[in-house]
Amino acid sequence: MASEKIERTLAWLDAHGIEYQVHYHPPLFTIEEALAYWKDIDSTHCKNLFMRNHKGNRHYLVSFECHKSLDIHSLEHMLHQGKLSFASPERMDRCLGVCPGSVCAFGLINDIGIEATADPKELFDNGHRVKYFLDSDLRDARKISFHPCDNTASVVVSNEMFMKFLSIWGGEYEWLDIPGQSDR
Repeated sequence: MASEKIERTLAWLDAHGIEYQVHYHPPLFTIEEALAYWKDIDSTHCKNLFMRNHKGNRHYLVSFECHKSLDIHSLEHMLHQGKLSFASPERMDRCLGVCPGSVCAFGLINDIGIEATADPKELFDNGHRVKYFLDSDLRDARKISFHPCDNTASVVVSNEMFMKFLSIWGGEYEWLDIPGQSDR
């Protein structure tokens, strides 16, 4: 049985005409664990990090191909956002509606329409609490997969559907050239 977070995410995707495939599996907390379940899924699988700036008033989601590695100092240099640290579980829940091990792009559905309830100090000029950075290799991926806000499933969307998702979300995103060998 799907969790409430998965059901909510899939209902949102359905309501916005975003086609997907869902694959259920046991909770997966690391990429190494996930690769055993993803081996037969035709998709570029993503690793996701949720960061905050040193003041704690800016939040950044970073998604990159799962076989790549990225240390925090390299990430700070790429993002040009100052000193970064990993966001706390409370921030993950407040900003993306996820818990540790479930950080994903689909958490951005919880960053829509939050201007009235969010702390104004946390909002970017576009009214969103999160800025999204993506591995430029994902731009060319035919299919991309993320958890649906819960690490007991993976959702695969086409590149076209993912771009539609980003457009509906409406926040700021930026492509990054993250070094490393992707395994697509």
